[in-house]
Amino acid sequence: MSLLRSIFSFSSMTLVSRVLGLVRDVVLARWFGATAATDAFFVAFKIPNFLRRLFAEGSFSLAFVPVLAEYRERGDQAAMKSLVDAAAGSLLAVLLGLTGIGMLAAHWLIGIFAPGFADDPAQQTLAAEMLRVTFPYLLFIALTALSGGILNTLGRFALPALTPALLNASLITAAVIFSQHFAEPVKALAWGVLAAGILQLAIQLPALARHGLLPMPRPDFKHPGVRRIMRLMIPTLFGSSVAQINLLFDVLIASLLVEASISWLYYGDRLMEFPLGMFGVALSVVILPTLSSLHARNDGGQFRNTLEWAVRLGLAIGLPAAAGLAVLGGPTATTLFHYGEFAARDVEMTALALGAYCLGLPAFIGVKILAPAFFSRQDTRTPVRIAVVALVVNMALNVLFVAAIAWQLAGDAFFEDPWAALALQPGAHAGLALASSVAAWLNAGLLWKNLARQALAPAFPWTDLVRIASAVLVMALALHWLVPPTVEWLDMSLARRVACLTGAVTAGVLVYAAVLAAIGIRPSTLMRPRGPE
Repeated sequence: MSLLRSIFSFSSMTLVSRVLGLVRDVVLARWFGATAATDAFFVAFKIPNFLRRLFAEGSFSLAFVPVLAEYRERGDQAAMKSLVDAAAGSLLAVLLGLTGIGMLAAHWLIGIFAPGFADDPAQQTLAAEMLRVTFPYLLFIALTALSGGILNTLGRFALPALTPALLNASLITAAVIFSQHFAEPVKALAWGVLAAGILQLAIQLPALARHGLLPMPRPDFKHPGVRRIMRLMIPTLFGSSVAQINLLFDVLIASLLVEASISWLYYGDRLMEFPLGMFGVALSVVILPTLSSLHARNDGGQFRNTLEWAVRLGLAIGLPAAAGLAVLGGPTATTLFHYGEFAARDVEMTALALGAYCLGLPAFIGVKILAPAFFSRQDTRTPVRIAVVALVVNMALNVLFVAAIAWQLAGDAFFEDPWAALALQPGAHAGLALASSVAAWLNAGLLWKNLARQALAPAFPWTDLVRIASAVLVMALALHWLVPPTVEWLDMSLARRVACLTGAVTAGVLVYAAVLAAIGIRPSTLMRPRGPE
């Protein structure tokens, strides 16, 4: 299967999940709005979700896939099965202990990660109760990530990409059908998260069985493959820990800001994650086993060609996606969320967060492309060291940017009572999104610099960048001219909003494609990597 076909397979299934994700967010905004209760749920969901990224999609997957790909290159099915069983058992043993601790310490964890909730004991208690329900999600979703890693190594990308759709479907069902049966309706979402974890794991097991790789968990920390995975995990575990601490630091600061700041950041991030998940994650997932196999065959030339192609494709997708989302942020938030409990101010604040995130979208995609160049060669130390530098900078910028925005909004009153200014001035949350964007550019730049030092960086497509940027500029100007201001969208009917947004997106795509064609970007250059030189 060609790389582009694999990416299309992954992206098409991800599209289903992302569309359902948008429907989910529309439902959550309609049913629950942006309130103290939704802030409590998002914190209760973020904590196990962050740990999932730490143990599943983070350190474990990045170490597991290259080792499994190497076993596959040997052509020994029995050895692959032995590694899968031992890895699944060892991961399960760790997760069982971690899940038990998390459920017992739920109230304490909420106090640490959302200290702003202490001013509202009811909100703090609600968050802790929901965390006890959502924490087991970590166990199921981590095993789901292991299963997806196996299927991706086998070149099967569609099912793992479609699996997240079950989380969205589960939360929609919980909100629409079951929330009315709870004294506190938002608690239904916590149970929806737990149900989704079970379903996501269950749907992948038949596919693994067909390939003869259904895990039979047998903890074996002395297995040679598991020992290699553990050695590779040490630096990535450290780096992922710093990453998750940084994300939780965002939540901590947001909990000190105006009520609903956590929710505004969530909705802005979700809109930015649509193109990132569709294309950035797709590129990352597809090229990791490919680069791992090329490294195992010692094919350095094709390794660089593959990376160069991924960078070019990332630019061609990431730059217009960032510009389009930034220009259409207000209309998009209005069309998707401005119903029921989601007020006009919530639209404005969500669009503000989205605009700040969009500044870093190309860099977020760049990190997804460049990091696998290290992980595929089982070099986990370099990207982790770089990520730690970027994340420490991010944490410092969080404080700086939030304070600067609060100062700008509150004026001299900020110096008289900074805490009151933070708690009363809506808009300071955008500083957290802006800090994330700046740190992403630093991360991507340092990754490229280190690849260049190792003579592994591909030739940067400067000519293509200028052409793509020119097309993006024309597209952004056209959208700015065509699309009415957000205040006019607030008074539109649902049908008109959908029609106008669909027309704007279609116009943007057509203008971008037409300008690219006029200035010489040929589709063939984006179809596949160059062949061996």
